Amino acid sequence: MPPPSPSAISIGMVVQPDETHTTLEMIGMADRARVDTVWLTAGRLRPDALTILAAATQTTTRVRLGTAVIPIWPRHPLALAQQVRALESLAPGRIRLGVGPSTAAAMSPYGAGFRRPLSHLWEYVTVLRTLFETGRVDYRGEFLRAKGRIPAPLPTPVLASALGEGAFRFCGEVTDGAITWVCPPRYVKDTGLPALESGAASVDRDPPPVVLCVPTLASQDAHAVKQAAQQYVSMYTRFQYYREMFQKAGHPPADGPISEALVRELVVHGSVEEVATRLRELASWSEVMVFPLTGGLTDREGWDLCLEAVNLAGQK
Repeated sequence: MPPPSPSAISIGMVVQPDETHTTLEMIGMADRARVDTVWLTAGRLRPDALTILAAATQTTTRVRLGTAVIPIWPRHPLALAQQVRALESLAPGRIRLGVGPSTAAAMSPYGAGFRRPLSHLWEYVTVLRTLFETGRVDYRGEFLRAKGRIPAPLPTPVLASALGEGAFRFCGEVTDGAITWVCPPRYVKDTGLPALESGAASVDRDPPPVVLCVPTLASQDAHAVKQAAQQYVSMYTRFQYYREMFQKAGHPPADGPISEALVRELVVHGSVEEVATRLRELASWSEVMVFPLTGGLTDREGWDLCLEAVNLAGQK
């Protein structure tokens, strides 16, 4: 799938309330509003994203349904493939599977032996894509053993999370797309995209798309924007791989609040019209995944305003 062009932009939205019925209601709203993709996260022992997507297939008709991302440590790739087969039978061609290693801290409750995450991810994606593309797999690696077959290949794209240059290069070589999370757009455009394109060129394939996570708040209240950024972004500065990414992006993490420069670069904010304009600019060189913030609003109010901005961006 080639990156979106300015004339064919792709803007999706993250949906992540803790209540399943609310999640399904919001997915339905996105479907009716003709949002390109809804993305579900899979952190903090939330209700299972793939189970929710299965329910959503029965109440939607066109929106693509994606995960951003399923951690690879708790779930064997063949078990994940079984779930994807069920989803594809319910919503053919609408499923987008994003996987990633997550972080050592997030995976510690599972007792995961978190080591060489990119190597483990390479094996995981190789197993999935081999099975999906050929209908069979027989793999023995350092981290995984997998052998099985399915009646027919699956159209499901397999995307992976990307923070560092190595991960972007890996996504260019092996995956159907790179999913970022709270990465400054300038870093993704100047560092991530060239690495992804280099990886794709090394194996003589077209570069897959980058799905750019965009923390978004449709508000002109500067204090509210800063508070929202502190609440939702500052936690990532505690994790090694995110700290390294912020450092390379020109925003070295420090104890205390995140810098105003990082807030300005990372969080899309302003009026609904200003947000729509900025989202469309970003969608001219990447696929966009809007991550709604609240900034003093309720979760639902923040999401509704973002949905309005996404709709407007798609109309211009």
